[in-house]
Amino acid sequence: MLQEGNEPNDNLEGSGPPAEGESSNRTFLIAAGVLAALVFLIIVCMAIYGLVWLPRQQEAQQATNQAIEATNAVVMAARAATEEAAQWTATPQASPTLPPTVTPTPVVAMPTATATPDILPLTATMAALRTQVAIAQLTPTGTLRVPATGIADEIGLPGLIIGAIALVAVILLARRLRTAPAK
Repeated sequence: MLQEGNEPNDNLEGSGPPAEGESSNRTFLIAAGVLAALVFLIIVCMAIYGLVWLPRQQEAQQATNQAIEATNAVVMAARAATEEAAQWTATPQASPTLPPTVTPTPVVAMPTATATPDILPLTATMAALRTQVAIAQLTPTGTLRVPATGIADEIGLPGLIIGAIALVAVILLARRLRTAPAK
């Protein structure tokens, strides 16, 4: 209610045109809200990555590892079968014997070159096979290692989140100190 002789005050809070500092305050609040929404969206994306995408990648890696192990088992079985086949020798067949002759035949001992089976191609094949197996065992298979560089590797994800919250707090505090009345 108005008392007699007093006119309404146009400078009361909430009435009249907004002060000049109020529009910049509204802009700041909108920018702070957008930044807070962006931080929240990033946290949600990281949670989805950690709870959905990463387990799927690990399952796919395990399936790949199992397939590699199965292939290695087949190769090792084939290698063992090849080695077994290389060690096989034909069993000599019994030949019919002739009846003894009445007249003795002179036996002359003459040195002769004994025929040895040509095992060099098999030896070369086995050497090549063993070399391939050794190379396969030395070749790293599995996870891809990314170099450990950058700020995220030094302080980690929790440190980045805490840093983002601290920077938003600094922005809010600086804004509040700028708008505080001087004493």
